[in-house]
Amino acid sequence: MSVDLQDLSRRLFQTANQLWTNTALRPDQYAQPVLALIALRQMETKFDTVHEELAQSFTGRLKPTPGDYQGRGAVYLPDHARFSYLLGLPETENLADALNAAMKAITEHNPDLAGVMPQGYGSLPNSVLRELLRLLQPLQITGDAYGLIFEYFMGEFASAFMQKGGEYFTPSSIVKLIVEVIEPYHGTIFDPACGSGGMFVHSAEFVRRHHKTPSREISVYGTEKMADTQKLCRLNLAVHGLSGDIREANSYYDDPHGMVGKFDFVMANPPFNQSEVDRSRLVNEAGKVDARFALGIPTVNNANYLWIGLFTAALNETGRAGFVMANSASDAGGNERDMRRKLIESGAVDVIVTTSPNMFFTVTLPVTLWFLDKGKAKGPRADEVLFIDARHIFRQISRAHRDFTPDQIEFVANIVRLWRGEEEELDGGSGPRMTETFGDDGYKDVPGLCKVASRAEIAAQDWSLNPGRYVGVAVGEEPDDEDFKLRLEALQEELEGLNAEAARLQAVIAQNVAEVLEA
Repeated sequence: MSVDLQDLSRRLFQTANQLWTNTALRPDQYAQPVLALIALRQMETKFDTVHEELAQSFTGRLKPTPGDYQGRGAVYLPDHARFSYLLGLPETENLADALNAAMKAITEHNPDLAGVMPQGYGSLPNSVLRELLRLLQPLQITGDAYGLIFEYFMGEFASAFMQKGGEYFTPSSIVKLIVEVIEPYHGTIFDPACGSGGMFVHSAEFVRRHHKTPSREISVYGTEKMADTQKLCRLNLAVHGLSGDIREANSYYDDPHGMVGKFDFVMANPPFNQSEVDRSRLVNEAGKVDARFALGIPTVNNANYLWIGLFTAALNETGRAGFVMANSASDAGGNERDMRRKLIESGAVDVIVTTSPNMFFTVTLPVTLWFLDKGKAKGPRADEVLFIDARHIFRQISRAHRDFTPDQIEFVANIVRLWRGEEEELDGGSGPRMTETFGDDGYKDVPGLCKVASRAEIAAQDWSLNPGRYVGVAVGEEPDDEDFKLRLEALQEELEGLNAEAARLQAVIAQNVAEVLEA
């Protein structure tokens, strides 16, 4: 039957949200158990497909092992851990206990999921659990539709938690654009603030779309400082038939992967404008800055350029990086300007894209996507940076939320491909717009959209990496006051940071008061 995935996702989330309304549980307490149910449904879909494939090779008494399933990208599911078995349990059975047993069995047969599958179903009402299973079961959804539902839930939980930056979830259209620009066809991929793992999932999708097998082409490595989010990342990888080396660590102070010069690709959405990083832990006893911070340590109380230096250091000699960054970093002055100049003079800055507001669930301001390419520094484009102003490119989802459509993602990525001298990709529907904008003559600067700037031009703009300073305005449009907009955005960024900190403190106070009253 035909399925409206958005409608199904909304109904599922409304059912899950009964836990917020009718129990004492907070979203951060029931998010992972609910997401695990959705993951289990996707796991069974993949398991059934692989089981049919293996049945052709294993006949008679010969039975496939868990490793046979895992080798084909499926999580092995014992009979009592299968979604269909759990759904078919009689009403008199304790579904929560059965789910706990199922999660334990999955872990026992799939070592990669050790410590990931939740065991807290005893605190959730059986009625809500049965309703979630009932909604998930009867619909025949093909492909990665359950992965899309999983992603929807992560986005909704991210909104409920009011998480900022890369701590939890990056909208998929932003991730897809990053993937399309850095083109991770083959190699090692690192995300030092990996959150729920969206960068890895969409990299694998990119590989599949180009008719290759992700498990053979890419290896993923991540660090995530929050234990629950690290588990969520590993669960997300399992939903999509992936595995990776995901460590619980704080990337400011820990380096579990020995990252310097190691990776072909770096992708990240780090938390913006973080303050109070302990700088004494970023240097050794002799006072030398850790090699992971390739641009040095900023003198301001802001970690943006620590992240940028870390991404730079993690790349090998031909590596590419794509990451989300606060707009204010593009024009930051003082010591940060010197760090930006150092990066630009290395020749590694490849492409800078600015987006419209409201592309994220909890950050209303536009953000900037930075792309680095260390291999470019040795070629004819070493002295150039491509700037793209994508603030006018978006789809309005709701009053407060926008995204990129597939053809818009492809269009922006094709601008980069034209500049690099690569062949355009047109499967997403960007062909008419590409022809209208560029004709058949290859890349050209387009006022209001894109501009290739030389290093001398960038130096003349005080080493700014703000596309608005270079791209100009489209024909027929009035120029705006770019400096005023930059100051206003910086003030709004500061206000959002203060609001987020106020919300965090309010939650801490409420929790402390509740504990005192319960004592």
